This record gives sequence, C-alpha cells and structure tokens, in this order.
Amino acid sequence: MNQVQTKIALTLGDITKQGDVEVIVNAANKSLLGGGGVDGAIHKAAGPQLLAECRQLNGCQTGQAKITGAYNLPNKYVIHTVGPIWNGGAHGEADLLAACYENSLRLAQKTGLKTIAFPAISTGIYRYPLEEASQIALATVQAFVKANPGAFELIKFVLFDQAALDCYYRKLGGLQVEL
Repeated sequence: MNQVQTKIALTLGDITKQGDVEVIVNAANKSLLGGGGVDGAIHKAAGPQLLAECRQLNGCQTGQAKITGAYNLPNKYVIHTVGPIWNGGAHGEADLLAACYENSLRLAQKTGLKTIAFPAISTGIYRYPLEEASQIALATVQAFVKANPGAFELIKFVLFDQAALDCYYRKLGGLQVEL
C-alpha cells in the first residue's frame, strides 16, 4: 500500500477563505478570546460561537495548541496556537515557535485531519523576524512529515503579503525536501 505524499503549498491570501482544508491554524493570544491580525480576522469570520467556545478553554500557553469548531468559516475546525513574542531571540523563541507548528500538527493528526493551513505565526504584532520564522515553520513541518509519512495530504501556508510569500518560497527552495 502506497503512502499518500504530503503536498506543501504556499499561497498569498486570506486564511479565513481557505475552503480546501479541514482546519486552519489561528495565531492566537494566550486568552484565545480574539485580538488583532489573523486572530481578529478568524474570530470575525467564524462568528460569536467561536468566542463562546474559546471562553470554555481557559486560554492557552505559548507553544501549545487547542482545537475548536470553525462555525461560519469554510473549514471543520480551527486550531489555536500561541506564538512567542520576539524578544531578541535568546529567550527560547525558536523552540516555542517550532512547538506551535509541531503541536498544531499533532493535534490535527490526533483529530484525524489530513489538510491544514497555517499563517506566518508570530510575524505580525509579536514581531518575530520573517526570515527566521519562515525557516523554523518550514523546517518543523518538513521534520514532522518525514517522521509521520502519510499523516497529511496537504499542509498549506497562507501568507498575507507578497514579501512573506517570497520569503517562504526562498526558504522552501533551500530545504532538502524529501517527503
């Protein structure tokens, strides 16, 4: 029996409009009660039921992930993960950011999901440098796929602007992709 090969895709767009994946990842704050950027857009698009469910989760620690329904979004679920705030890079930020991607993938896998979309976690208001964040994101996803062959059919990165998309393409081209 052949394993399904995992496709890693990069796209420019709005993560709330990615109907081709079962779950989208929210770059949330610790309260999980909404905020700005990706978090605010997901809460707005999902509707008030998402906030009501998030209130029951008692927040989330940096690097961890929790799952909810997607409500008015075109997906089945939303995985909420809390990225690190950039503080110069010497305070465990890289490990925490990698944990966001790994824990989100583990939670999706545990839930039986095969398609997932990520934003560029922590690169907005949390000021994580895009060059480093994209390298961590792609390397973490690649390592997960290699360790869990066939777990996912599609892992998509939805980037908000052209500069981020270009950065991810450069980083992806530099990785040894053997999935």
